[in-house]
Order: sequence, then structure tokens, then C-alpha cells
Amino acid sequence: MTDTHGAGGKPIRIVIADDHDVVREGLRALLASEAAWQVCGEAVTGRDAVAKVREKKPDVVILDVSMPELNGIEAARQIRRLSPASEVLILTMHDSDQLLSEALDIGVRGYVLKSDAGRELVAAVGALARHRPFFSSGVAEALLGTYRGGARGAHADTPQPRLTPRERQIVQLLAEGKSNKEVASALDITVKTAETHRSNVFRKLEIHSVAELVRYAIRNKIIEP
Repeated sequence: MTDTHGAGGKPIRIVIADDHDVVREGLRALLASEAAWQVCGEAVTGRDAVAKVREKKPDVVILDVSMPELNGIEAARQIRRLSPASEVLILTMHDSDQLLSEALDIGVRGYVLKSDAGRELVAAVGALARHRPFFSSGVAEALLGTYRGGARGAHADTPQPRLTPRERQIVQLLAEGKSNKEVASALDITVKTAETHRSNVFRKLEIHSVAELVRYAIRNKIIEP
């Protein structure tokens, strides 16, 4: 039987962030099976999710990876800094080693594939509310494989350029079709700073057009096609 309370015996408060109404409804239905759990907030973009966490300070945040304005990994990065007591559960259709590695690097301790959510979501939220890690079976296998192949991975022929969190935000916004002015507004920076970030990203990734940037963003799961 699932423990319906958090570490302090209090009801578990949850924020759900996914840009698809049907997915959020399905998550609410799954979580409703636990009487002491409360969905205290919902968000449809990564930026909304960060704002909702700032307001609600939930025990657990369920984040989709592919969300507009700010993807789940970048939202998780900000949430971990903003509300360290809030545990983050990444819920995604992607079993990418790179995404999993990035999530672990920023302190995410829950990662569940959407295909496993029906049977594992409640257990995952319960574990995270008690500050215990939870990875769905498919992800755990990928994680084990990553560590076993660590030595080989260290000698990859063509390592990917490592973008800073701000550069990943720039990539996402530009790939979503935002202009430099819109990027500046979204990130509360000057247009000149946005243009500088854009130039730096293009140079670091060795790309020369927005079309190439979009392909990079899709390939690296920053946006959905």
C-alpha cells in the first residue's frame, strides 16, 4: 500500500506541469487515488511551472520535458535553486541518456517514462515525497548501462558542445520562432544581450541558420518536432 503522506506525516502537495490538457487530466486522475494528496497547482509552460512552485512551494513537482518557453530540464534547474525542498519528477516519453544525465546533474531524483506512468507514477510521487529517489524500470536500465559504459563514453569521437543553462534557453526560444526582441522580453534582458547570446550559440554549435538551430533543438530534445 502506498504511503500517502510525506516525510513529516503531512499531506503531499503536488504541482503538475505539462502543456497537454489530456495528459494533465490523466495525471490528476492517477493522483486522485490517494486521498491525502493534493494537486495544488498546474502549469502549461516551463516558465509557468517555476512561477507556480515559487507561489505554492509543493512537496513534488511533476514536469514534462518538452514544454514551450522553458523546457522541463531548465525549469527543473530553476526549481531546484528556488525551492530546494521540492522534489522534481521528470515525466517524459524520452529515455535519452543525455536528458537523464542532465537531470541527475541538477539534482533531479525522479524520472519516469510516460509509458510507465500508469503503473509507476503513484509509487514515484510517494518515494519522492519521502525524499527517496525513484526511476522507472526502463530508465534504471539505461542508467545502469550509462555507468557500465562510462569509460567508453569518456572517449566519444565527437563530444557535444556543452551549452550553459542560459544558452539552452536561448536555443529553445529561437527554435520556437521567437525574435531577438521577444527573446529579450522573455528573459528580461536587453535586445543587444539577446543578440550576443544568439551569436555565441551559433558559433559554439557551428551552425549558420535558424533552420539548423531547430534541427539541433529537436535532436537534443529541447523542443518537440
